[in-house]
Amino acid sequence: MNEPLPDFRYHPDPQASGSIEEGSAPCVACGKARTHIYVGPIYAERDASGQICPWCIADGTAAIKFDAGFTDIGWDVPTEVPESIRDEVAHRTPGFHAWQQDHWLYHCGDACEFLGRIGRQELGELPDALEMLMHENDALGWSELESREYVDGLDTEGEATAYLFRCLVCGAHVAFSDSA
Repeated sequence: MNEPLPDFRYHPDPQASGSIEEGSAPCVACGKARTHIYVGPIYAERDASGQICPWCIADGTAAIKFDAGFTDIGWDVPTEVPESIRDEVAHRTPGFHAWQQDHWLYHCGDACEFLGRIGRQELGELPDALEMLMHENDALGWSELESREYVDGLDTEGEATAYLFRCLVCGAHVAFSDSA
């Protein structure tokens, strides 16, 4: 049976981002052998070793069974983002692997949708995300030259990469980066 994957509002293509893969191992949350498995991060209070299916993430079963979250909602969530959205991102949305620590981005009082890794080449078409990345290290005292050199070295498969999001309200692209 080829059951369609559940829809995730804030992570519209978790297969393309590498968070969900084809597989048939039984899910440790529901016990069913499904067509796909989740391979992203799991932050759980209870032992969640084994495969978790995307359906148990989407309906909250895995979060409840293992007291688990699948992404770090971030340390600077704007106060206007409702708790229900924070809960959906943390507990019913597939996370993604980042070099250091994944975290979600927000814009216009809502969580953004995660689109995947992005490098400097692709950023040329997204001036809003490029501008954000050029200034993400301002608080660390980086010069414009240091920022430009760092951003110029971003690569989807490299040791420094960016993670692209899009605002569901206004369509703006936002991003953060990290490195190994």
